[in-house]
Amino acid sequence: MRWNLKGCISLLSEVILAMNVKCSPLRLRKKLFPSLLSLLTLSVLLLVSIKYNQTPESAVLSARQPIYRHDVNCAAIYSMDPVEVGKSLNIRRTKTEENKDESLISLTGNCSSFIKIRGYDKVCVSDEERVFPLAYSLVVHKYAWMVERLIRAAYSPNNIYCVHYDQKSSAQFMAAMEGLARCLPNVFIASKRESVFYASISRLKADLNCLSDLMGSKVRWKYVINLCGQDFPLKSNIELVSELKRLNGSNMLETSRPSELKKQRFSFHYELKDASFEYQKLPVKTEKQKAPPPHGIEMFIGNAYFVLSREFVAHLYSSPVMKDFIDWSEDTYSPDEHFWATLVRLPGVPGEVPRSQADITDLMSKTRLVKWHYLEESLYPPCTGEHVRSVCIFGAAEMNWLLNFGHWFANKFDPKVDPVLIQCLEENLEEKRILFQSRTSLTCV
Repeated sequence: MRWNLKGCISLLSEVILAMNVKCSPLRLRKKLFPSLLSLLTLSVLLLVSIKYNQTPESAVLSARQPIYRHDVNCAAIYSMDPVEVGKSLNIRRTKTEENKDESLISLTGNCSSFIKIRGYDKVCVSDEERVFPLAYSLVVHKYAWMVERLIRAAYSPNNIYCVHYDQKSSAQFMAAMEGLARCLPNVFIASKRESVFYASISRLKADLNCLSDLMGSKVRWKYVINLCGQDFPLKSNIELVSELKRLNGSNMLETSRPSELKKQRFSFHYELKDASFEYQKLPVKTEKQKAPPPHGIEMFIGNAYFVLSREFVAHLYSSPVMKDFIDWSEDTYSPDEHFWATLVRLPGVPGEVPRSQADITDLMSKTRLVKWHYLEESLYPPCTGEHVRSVCIFGAAEMNWLLNFGHWFANKFDPKVDPVLIQCLEENLEEKRILFQSRTSLTCV
């Protein structure tokens, strides 16, 4: 690998940024200059290490290992070792061939081989997990291998997983999802599927379709969690079960009082119109004002993601309020961001959050850890990956922050942006699984 001065300086500057992700702007200035000499010294080691150790073979791919595994020390990245962080940054720059949906289709063509290669047969269940099964609603539309890695990371044989793929997805992606459902007995495809358009009712209906199927499942799950294809767990299944048991039937999600600007989303009628970019269609505001919500419902806002108790979901499906509220929300903007946040505040629902209770923000709710560009350096350290629509796609230098913040899942991850972080999170979850299995009585399927 050939290096020039400009490339070295650019990489070094990224390492310096990554090494200071925990600092506020004031602390950053105080810490940067005293440590500059040390960083320059370390940079020599970093560049030498990268030059002689980063070879084309560092990303290993084979029939027995269908996902690229990079030659990195994840423990050192977690500890913010500058050499290993620099190595991860260099791997990001060296774009590897993307895992194609077709390769997952091929692998799931032989289910016994797929299960063995991907280690599903090694996942055992403790007594605590066995009596506390979880359900998942996965609304996905692309990156089949990323979906598989998400399922594998959150997998337990006694859980149940509903996959809703977008009807607009590619034929290859759909076939890959069908392959997963065919090979894994506790993974199934939603019986009714939507063409999902950004910020429209279809996104909410996709989750509702999965919830309906999950309520009819023979698995008596305790909580349901909804995810998208670029989420990833930060806790192992046994850790998650332990924390959910402590909820004692309450629900976990963001629910806050809307600002005047956010009220516009449900105070006016929106129409789904053609868009000339990636979304294809978008809800467009009209001047027609909407009637107040039915049943005197007081509106709250949050995000699309939740952790809901079985009792709460069962109550909603038996209540005319939910159906009337869905119908009323049909022509609003991004109804999934007010629907759950509002219903959990209804008086008398299982796990009710009283309307008098203070706002529960996304950083207070453990459901999903997200970095917004405009809040970086005030609420959390800067993104070391990339931004898309103001949301951070995490980089490996954020591994320590992600694992120590306390949330259960995070968003967004993309192997094309930073493959090392996903690999390291997988390794972390696997290490915790092995450690736990060595300390308890287990049943292996």
